[in-house]
Order: sequence, then C-alpha cells, then structure tokens
Amino acid sequence: MSLTIYHNPRCSKSRQTLALIEAAGQSPTIMRYLDEPLSASEIKDLLTKLGFNSARDLMRRGEAEYKNLGLKDENDEDVLIRAMADHPRLIERPIVVSGRKAVLGRPPENVQTLL
Repeated sequence: MSLTIYHNPRCSKSRQTLALIEAAGQSPTIMRYLDEPLSASEIKDLLTKLGFNSARDLMRRGEAEYKNLGLKDENDEDVLIRAMADHPRLIERPIVVSGRKAVLGRPPENVQTLL
C-alpha cells in the first residue's frame, strides 16, 4: 500500500520519520503542507484516519498563531479546523497516511505501525 507523508523538511521529527519510511524501502508521496495548505475537509479526513476525538489533538499549541488567534478557549471544532486550514503551521507534523489509517510521527517510530 502506498504511503503519504505530510512533511515539513525544516522539522527534525518530520525528517526522521521520512528517513524511517525510506529505510523500510518505501517511496512515499511527500505533501509539503506548508506550501500547499490542506482544506478543512482534508483536515477532517485526517482527524478521522488518525482516530483523534478533537481537532485540538492535531494542533501545535506552542505556535504564535495559536495564541494570537485565541484558540486556547475555542471549543467549536469547525473553528479549530478552519484555523488549521488558514494557518497550516498550526498542524502537528508529520502525519503519515496509508489507506484509511494515519499516524502522527511523534515519535517517528509511530510510523512502524504502517510499514
């Protein structure tokens, strides 16, 4: 089955996850989500594949955008998802997808479940 990695080459965890995939002999499709932001529906699909109960589970809460947008007290899932679509730096990385399943590469070894 083919793999897709939502990748930020500036992120060490993302680079490590990609290296693990390639070391396993896989050639994943690399989606540089900061260059080509995801739509709200794509983010919802990833949340389902990841098995996350809240959009906040996929958010980088330490980013300036998180604070500047006042997301700490936001409870509307659609608002959180729209924030990630509009500000892709808010999306935790890397995300690796295989069919209907996905894992967050934190730690990178999580990807082993898809290989």
